Parts: sequence; C-alpha cells; structure tokens
Amino acid sequence: MIDKRLALIWHPGSNGEPLTAVPLSTPPCLFDSFIINDMDASSTLFFVCDIQERFRTVIHGFDEVVASTNKMLKIAKLLECEVIVTTQKSRALGQTDPAIDLASLGSLVIGPIDKTLFSMITPEVVEHLTARPHIKTAVVMGNEAHICILQTALSLVARGYRVVVLADAVSSANAAEIPIALAQMRAAGIVVSTTESLGFQLVQDASAPVFRSFSAIIKESKDATKQALSVLIS
Repeated sequence: MIDKRLALIWHPGSNGEPLTAVPLSTPPCLFDSFIINDMDASSTLFFVCDIQERFRTVIHGFDEVVASTNKMLKIAKLLECEVIVTTQKSRALGQTDPAIDLASLGSLVIGPIDKTLFSMITPEVVEHLTARPHIKTAVVMGNEAHICILQTALSLVARGYRVVVLADAVSSANAAEIPIALAQMRAAGIVVSTTESLGFQLVQDASAPVFRSFSAIIKESKDATKQALSVLIS
C-alpha cells in the first residue's frame, strides 16, 4: 500500500507483525532485501499463469518459460509448496501446455482454474487464499508479463502479500513489453528475481535436509537456466 502523502510504501510484516513503512526513495537493492530476507518455504505459494498450448508459437521464448517453470515445480515439490495454476479462456486458447509437469506435483496443484480475468486473482483463487492464512509470499511465473503477470502481481500486493516475479520464467508475445512490465512491477514494490536465486532463498541453508536434492535440480537444469537467462533477460 502506497501512502503518497508521506512518500512511504507500507509492507506487511512477517509472523503477524504490523505493517512497516519504507521510504519510496529506498535504493532498489535494499528495498528488495527488506521484503524477502525472511522468506520461508512454508509460507510461500507458487502461481503458474496461463502457460497454454496456443501460446507456444506466439510467446517469445515459450520453451524457456516452460523449462524455468518446470524447474520451479520440482523445487515446489521438494519444499512441499502448493501451486495455483490458471488458464485464460481455455476453450479458445487451449489447456495448460502438456510440457508443464503438473502431474508430478500430485495434491500440491490447485487447478488449473480457467478464467476470463487477466489477473489470476479470481473469486475462486481468493477462496483458496482465504483458506491459507499462513501464506505470506507469492511467487509468480508464466504469461504474459505485461498483462496477466503484471495484474496478478499488483492484485497480490494489494492484498498484502510479498510478491516475487521470476524474470527467467515470464514472457510476452512482444519481447519489448517485458522490461517495461518488470520495471513497473519493481516500482510497485514487487521483487523481480530469478528461479535459481529464489530457490536458494527458499532452501536457506546448505545443511538443510533438502539441499542435496535441491542442488541436483540446479545442476541438471544448468544449461536450461543459462538459455532462459539469455533469451528472456539478456
């Protein structure tokens, strides 16, 4: 929530702590650290937005978005994070692309939920959020960066969540839209990160029981990660 009178932006505290005011002039690097230093997998929910069959030939770097998303789904399974999945007007645009490995997640998947709203935060999704009051952080990936991703992220911020958008897992049909959308999200207090960086933040410690499995995911996706960074960010 932005307080224009005081040039402050208010962010929810963790573990029930009160809202904290951060000056809008805070440098982005410090601002991002403030938001996500206390990230915890147990209070994190993933959002996979509209990665659909019909978009395969339209979206810039579609295969890279799929690869990055599948990496995050493996991490979600490892950390037992739930994943909300949506489709946009599936009758016209098709179902979630079969290359997205939802089946491996079992009961961790919520959806796919079909929608006409551009934001993922439909009434049905709101019901799922209300039923999960422990969730503090939302991680968003999918299509399109300047439409559904942007509106989803802004909707989540308005509801008091800390929002992370993964730059190597979002795209648009027009590649030139992507950096503009990411800049707009940063200005709204949304953290723009990468799949690998976020994964390490969620695992937190090399002595964690899941670290060996997490490290294997990072190693096996090394080439795909480089490709996604090159196509979607560079």
